[in-house]
Amino acid sequence: MFRLVEKIIRLETGRMAKLAGGSATVWADGTVVLATAVSAKSMKPGIDFIPLTVDYQERAYAAGKIPGGFFKREGKPSEREVLNSRLIDRPIRPLLPEGYFYETQLVASVISIDKGGVADVMAVIAASTALYLSDVPFHSPIGAVRLALVDGNYIVNPT
Repeated sequence: MFRLVEKIIRLETGRMAKLAGGSATVWADGTVVLATAVSAKSMKPGIDFIPLTVDYQERAYAAGKIPGGFFKREGKPSEREVLNSRLIDRPIRPLLPEGYFYETQLVASVISIDKGGVADVMAVIAASTALYLSDVPFHSPIGAVRLALVDGNYIVNPT
């Protein structure tokens, strides 16, 4: 547990997704994000890049909405989900070692969200922790906050 401005952030590991290489759940108020990291045991031949896949999933049930009517399923990722996936990917990719060509998947799922929740920031923290706990050689965990400049003052994680 740690305090981030006015929010108490609780970080749990090993309680959910026990079959994943690493998993972390981050709680803050009514927002919960689960991140899992899984890596292949062997390299694919002929790959000269880091095959890292990052998925950020914000399901309708997280906000208490159930798809109905014509659209019964979630569908493709929204633009926001794609951007949040990139938000997670960008700081993590350079920290993986050179020559690490094992296929790796990192999935951050929003389990529940409340108004004013900072699920994207929490997803970065959860993903970093899950990757750190997995068998991936990731030795530099990262954190994230959202900053706003209002009237010359910085505000951390504005709502």
